[in-house]
Amino acid sequence: MQNMETVVGLEVHVELFTTTKLFCGCSTAFGAEPNSQVCPTCLGLPGGTLPRLNQRAVEYTIEAALALNCRIAEKITFDRKNYFYADLPKGYQISQFFSPMGTGGYVEINLDGKIKKIGIHQIHLEEDTGKLFHAGDDILTSAYSRVDFNRAGVPLIEIVTEPDIRSAEEARLFLQRLRSILRYIDISDCKMEEGSMRCDANVSIRAAEGSALGDKTELKNMNSFRSVYKGIEYEVERQSGVLKEGGKVIPETRHWDESKGITTAMRSKFVSADYRCFPDPNLPPLETPAEWVEKIKEKIPELPSSRSRRFIDDYGLPPYDAEVLTVSRGLADYYESVLRYHRDPKAASNWIMSELLRLLNAAGLEVDECKIQPEALGKLLKMIGDEVISGKIAKTVLEEMFASGEDPEAIVERKGLVQISDESALEEIISRVLENNPKSVEDYNQGKKKAMGFLVGQVMKETGGKANPQKVNELLKEKLDG
Repeated sequence: MQNMETVVGLEVHVELFTTTKLFCGCSTAFGAEPNSQVCPTCLGLPGGTLPRLNQRAVEYTIEAALALNCRIAEKITFDRKNYFYADLPKGYQISQFFSPMGTGGYVEINLDGKIKKIGIHQIHLEEDTGKLFHAGDDILTSAYSRVDFNRAGVPLIEIVTEPDIRSAEEARLFLQRLRSILRYIDISDCKMEEGSMRCDANVSIRAAEGSALGDKTELKNMNSFRSVYKGIEYEVERQSGVLKEGGKVIPETRHWDESKGITTAMRSKFVSADYRCFPDPNLPPLETPAEWVEKIKEKIPELPSSRSRRFIDDYGLPPYDAEVLTVSRGLADYYESVLRYHRDPKAASNWIMSELLRLLNAAGLEVDECKIQPEALGKLLKMIGDEVISGKIAKTVLEEMFASGEDPEAIVERKGLVQISDESALEEIISRVLENNPKSVEDYNQGKKKAMGFLVGQVMKETGGKANPQKVNELLKEKLDG
């Protein structure tokens, strides 16, 4: 069998940070009692008022399209996408079929040190559907289902990529970068576990050198980056097996079963769905003047890709550090704030990436929930640089700062943790250690250099870890070699 190439296109749905729904005044708050945030308009009941477009949702969509390097349509329309399903109370969904908000954009991902652009076919604004709950959480075997319409009518953007993705890893990297961008511009929390960011993947396989796309399957029910990665990996392997055996991939929608780690067939896609789309008569076309678009563009902050490049150029950080520190706007802001109090970019990067993120991840917190203020971390780093405390002691101090928010200088003073750097004091301790460990001294003199490490450890033990390690090594070597 000839070499084959994976081809993936993603359809990503993201709920927007508006307080009310797209066409009515109902709340969009997550976690309310089922069917408690509804009205005749979003339920499509007789007597409901005409839809009133949420302008903030339109502005958010334009902002997202600009951040994704899209061209903005000069005039947009809203259309009715007609189909019948239990979670669609009106029997149609208001979307942008004929004139999407943005087209022709791209997102850059870092793939093994190289930048790759993933094309954005379009981004459009639409209303969300309700949410179905199946008995046993499985639509294929469910005896009955319930529906919560709180989500119906919530503003939703759909981002459709070009079929530029060539692996499950590229899909994961794209989604992570997309989430980072949308969080930077603060239009959504993009929480896949809560459904505010959802992803479907169209997967096919073709001859690596060929241009014609193979028959594709659409994967649904992937609610985490891990699910997307695993689902695509499984589907590529499954389709490859079908083709190797001389079979034909059936175009269909498939369900990702997280517990079993497999995809299962849901429904055929032999015939394209006919949604009988037509312009919504209750929503007139909307002009997007250049001045309005430019005003929205001015609100967009420095985005992750350009900020990462700046961290490399301005602070001399390695690309990996810059990538990690700019994954969220809050973390990048925190890092630059620390540098205002202690201008050592690499030291700040190391402590934030290794120690602070470890504590945050263990506690399940975001950096903006951290009790350690940037000024306090800057103080701690300065104390290490000035040799007031050792790096080992600093880790203990940082943990206490994380728990209490207390100032590092106050913790060090209260606990008597100031590092011993006085040479006369250290020489006295070192002499005592050498006197008490003649065997290790003899081992060192016989060329067993590991004995040095043991002796350094004994000095640190004598001082409760407060001795300056560098000075201990220097003085100890002088005495042993002299």
